[in-house]
Amino acid sequence: QVQLMESGGGLVQPGGSLRLSCTASGSAFSVYAMGWYRQAPGKQREMVARVSRGGSKDYLESVKGRFAISRDNAKATVYLQMNRLQPEDTAIYYCNANYLGQAFWGQGTQVTVSP
Repeated sequence: QVQLMESGGGLVQPGGSLRLSCTASGSAFSVYAMGWYRQAPGKQREMVARVSRGGSKDYLESVKGRFAISRDNAKATVYLQMNRLQPEDTAIYYCNANYLGQAFWGQGTQVTVSP
């Protein structure tokens, strides 16, 4: 089992940047595929970015070129660098760890993009 703790959310103006971090504890981090998901009020949770054990990445179409996911296995941490943020990026962002279909979630961190 793995425990996930997100940090780095906050309030930012349109066009600004934030970096989210998710640190894992309790199990071998490197075996997990890691991802960031988000859920806006009244909407379903959606995948924003994910990185496999081997380092391959994929992104939600609307964040390509603006967001970048990375992982540091030595620090058991996954990051989400978010640039050129827009109001539609406002949501609670959740960290996810997945191994052989078993998924673990963090508690979420709020990102608000507003003038």
